[in-house]
Amino acid sequence: MFLVVFRNRKRAEIDAAAYAADAARMLELAVQQPGYLAFKSYASEDGEVVAISEWADEATARAWARHVEHGPVQGRGLAEYYEDYTLFACANPRIHHFEREIT
Repeated sequence: MFLVVFRNRKRAEIDAAAYAADAARMLELAVQQPGYLAFKSYASEDGEVVAISEWADEATARAWARHVEHGPVQGRGLAEYYEDYTLFACANPRIHHFEREIT
């Protein structure tokens, strides 16, 4: 598994409708990509957003990053949407899982 964590803060003056449309299209495309496993996004009370995507391996995550429609949206993110961001990426993360058994 390859894990990508994208922490970001959006600019106060962004076009929220344009951002939402871009985000929806990117998710629509991402789920169709070979190697896509999962995506979740969480917003904190202070405005920071953490988006987590899971991929089969680094090659499929990098292929998504280079997708023909993803590139221009990444550019809009830098130019129009984000105040700042940090991206973390790692192969073979250590995973611990717990699930309560229902009896």
